[in-house]
Amino acid sequence: MGKDFKKEILEAGGWRIGMGGFGEVLPYHENRMFLNYDKLDQWGLPTIVFDAEFKENERKMKEDWKVQAAEMLEAAGCKDVKISDSNAPIGKGIHEMGTARMGHDPKTSVLNRNNQLHTVPNVYVTDGACMTSSANQNPSLTYMALDRQSSKSAVS
Repeated sequence: MGKDFKKEILEAGGWRIGMGGFGEVLPYHENRMFLNYDKLDQWGLPTIVFDAEFKENERKMKEDWKVQAAEMLEAAGCKDVKISDSNAPIGKGIHEMGTARMGHDPKTSVLNRNNQLHTVPNVYVTDGACMTSSANQNPSLTYMALDRQSSKSAVS
């Protein structure tokens, strides 16, 4: 800790920072999840397949947040700002929604109004799969409310 150390930490070094972005993934009807009975897991159960993709809206939003992030860093005085992209796949982030559609008709939806599976008694979905979207805020409190409502429905 001395005078030399204090002087040294005020000099620019090889420091780096990074920024990431999250944005709303729209609930595309063709995005789905299904069981693959041709590929079984180690217990002989069908594996889960996610068939979903980012589309034009998500790609444009990502390009916009990369530009805005660089502008913010430069406005804050950062030097040598470089934009990069990890090309994270769908599902890499958190809180993707809409994989268990809610509705009245079991032919077009998986869940009833209580987040209960139409076809399997006493199975409730207690995450955001019933939601069509969460924008970019954390929906965890909404999950808790859904869990509470589902538990009340199960008892009644």
